[in-house]
Amino acid sequence: MKRFRQFEVLALVVALAIPALAQNRSGSASGELWVATWVTAPQSPRANITVPRPAGAPAQPAPQANAPRPTAPITAFSDQTIRMVVRTSIPGHRVRVHLANYYGDRPVKIGAAHIALRSKDSGTVAGSDRALMFSGQPSFTIPPGAQIVSDAVDLDVPQVGDLAVSVYVPGDTGPASYHSAGLHTTYIAKGDATGQASLSDPQISQSYFWLTGVDVMASANTFTVVTLGDSITDGTRSMPDTDSAWPSFLARRLLANPATSHVAVLNEGIAANRVLRGGIGDGALARFDRDVVLQPNVKWVILMEGINDIGAGIGEAFVFGLQPNAPASEIVTTEDLIAAYRQIIDRAHEHGIKIMGATLTPFEGAGYYTEHGNETRKAVNQWIRTSNAYDAVVDFDAVIKDPANPNKMKVEFDSGDHLHPSDAGYKAMAEAVDLSVFNARKMSAKR
Repeated sequence: MKRFRQFEVLALVVALAIPALAQNRSGSASGELWVATWVTAPQSPRANITVPRPAGAPAQPAPQANAPRPTAPITAFSDQTIRMVVRTSIPGHRVRVHLANYYGDRPVKIGAAHIALRSKDSGTVAGSDRALMFSGQPSFTIPPGAQIVSDAVDLDVPQVGDLAVSVYVPGDTGPASYHSAGLHTTYIAKGDATGQASLSDPQISQSYFWLTGVDVMASANTFTVVTLGDSITDGTRSMPDTDSAWPSFLARRLLANPATSHVAVLNEGIAANRVLRGGIGDGALARFDRDVVLQPNVKWVILMEGINDIGAGIGEAFVFGLQPNAPASEIVTTEDLIAAYRQIIDRAHEHGIKIMGATLTPFEGAGYYTEHGNETRKAVNQWIRTSNAYDAVVDFDAVIKDPANPNKMKVEFDSGDHLHPSDAGYKAMAEAVDLSVFNARKMSAKR
């Protein structure tokens, strides 16, 4: 009888625990769940990215009038506040943030962190500032290689609006894990200014530091689409502070369409990234689980990556000042890329994630263009279009190419370096995505 009563007690404990576990996974007993409204892909600290471009091409787009200009590269901090601006995708009424020290060489102490609605420049909307806690504590030390998630706070997060996330680091951080080409102005001030309405005379950067994601509590039918890629997904050479990368245009299209207004878009592009090898960030094969699978409630991934692999490592060579003639070990064949794509497709399907393949855009005239590389690109694109390996395909090549010379972009879609699209080109890419594939509420990946 005593043992029977012990079993009764154990059964009662389990019965009480199951709803709590379910609530923790979904975020709410009422059926709401945590969904990322914004992410960025973390990178190891490196020199500034310089994109390969032909002689005479402009280095960057013309700056906006009165736009703040970045200071010299900043990679380490001490007794400073870093205020970062993120553009949300879907809305929610509760919020939490992710901070990571994936590539740090020492523990990093977060002395304080705040989140608020952003008004203009470094300013925040009155009454919206929230102090963040980590496991109930106002500060937390992140070990090397680790990630932390803040406790949730109540905040009405807007659809396609700006949040300001402020992080104070009291001690010497060493080189920070960051996302280099954030294309949003980050404001850096002395001391703990996390709760200040605006920052006085801040230093300026266009990178994100330690911040890797922002989640919101959203309705149960909400899910995310992750865009995985290189600089063309990251939005390189788009106008800073305008959210003109193609994933940003896609997010606005989805949210404006009633049938897809429950879909968030997450940009996991890294400039100079490759599929098979690392360098500026881990390669797509190496980071797929972290940057795609682990995102809350992800249902789709759009893969557009491979042009830097085809460039035989020249994307990395330009960054690190190497010679443009890549060694034989860097040469990537059509078969190499297709095998890697199949691995990513299989891994997505194993986790119930559908995957859309995107063709690679023209690059004749770019710094690492070769006829052989272009033939590889065309062969890869033909496989993407015809293999039926993906759950869906978007033909960016067909949209961007010049009909008179299919190896080049249309002039109006070329940012000037013949590799990265202009803002108009990025917009055209986003408009080529068939939104109807995201309409279904029940999504089961093709096996």
